[in-house]
Amino acid sequence: MAGQGEGYGKSSATLENRIGCVKYTLFCFNIVSWMFGAALFGLTVWIRAEPGFDEWVRMLNIGVYYIGIYILIGAGVIIMVVSFLGCVSALMENTFALFVFIGTQILSFIIIIAGCGILMDFSTMNSSLQPIITDTMLRLIMQSEVPTSASTLRMVQENIGCCGAAGPNDYILLRQPLPRECRDTVTGNAFFYGCTDELTWFLEDKSGWVAGIAMAVALVNVVTGALSIILVQAIKKEEDEARMYRH
Repeated sequence: MAGQGEGYGKSSATLENRIGCVKYTLFCFNIVSWMFGAALFGLTVWIRAEPGFDEWVRMLNIGVYYIGIYILIGAGVIIMVVSFLGCVSALMENTFALFVFIGTQILSFIIIIAGCGILMDFSTMNSSLQPIITDTMLRLIMQSEVPTSASTLRMVQENIGCCGAAGPNDYILLRQPLPRECRDTVTGNAFFYGCTDELTWFLEDKSGWVAGIAMAVALVNVVTGALSIILVQAIKKEEDEARMYRH
């Protein structure tokens, strides 16, 4: 009996060390996850509230760009809350809390992937956003005699350094005079690129940072989810061994 007790003691100590290692590794990964979640939340909120950017979105009728941003804002909040839950459940070694944490990790992963997919679908080359920008720019060119349309065109083309939707030929095809803001102030030549491509590159740059952080969060979610499963199995094994020793 003494030999059995000694064997159990060594096995228990080894298992306890493993549980401690996994537990504190999971705790550290949750801290990293919280930091990534905070960065994702901060960046997406900044994009949504950036001074002047909202006006551009409204003028060009590309409000669909915000759909992915809204989803990732929500994901950032969920990640910060879930990371706190992960820290608490790991330190408490509570299997029920860990199962809840694993479920929320799966949900967070799905939300992040969906948000990234929608965001990139409305902010990259050959995406669903480009036809919307093209239609808006062509409509503004056709209505360039209207002061509000002319003002919008002037602001977009001067600030971005572009001309028309696909290029200067849009004005020729629509039988509209080529405005001064379509020309380079130094050379006097018309800008080669259209505003559809230039605006898409502008949005793509913003979205790239957001998507990069979001995918990093998703990767951490996978790691913390796997560590949680390992921790649950180790805790259950420890409980089973203790039960068997008592009997």
